[in-house]
Amino acid sequence: MFEPVHGSAPDIAGQGLANPVGAVGSAALMLEHFGLPDQAARLNKAIEATTAAGILTRDVGGTAATEDVTKALIDALTI
Repeated sequence: MFEPVHGSAPDIAGQGLANPVGAVGSAALMLEHFGLPDQAARLNKAIEATTAAGILTRDVGGTAATEDVTKALIDALTI
């Protein structure tokens, strides 16, 4: 029920090209649905901080790899 619109992107698996923001955004929607708005807001704020810092994958005009964006999202959650 809570999968990114693009699905699992098997055609680019293991290449560092996938954008993890859709998966994290889907997780935020899931948390909201389950009645956890504070946790959902934390994920959304991490997405906002990461994208505002320009840490973006190639599909949205950036140069970061999947791992770089994922690390930035995790770092934003630990602040």
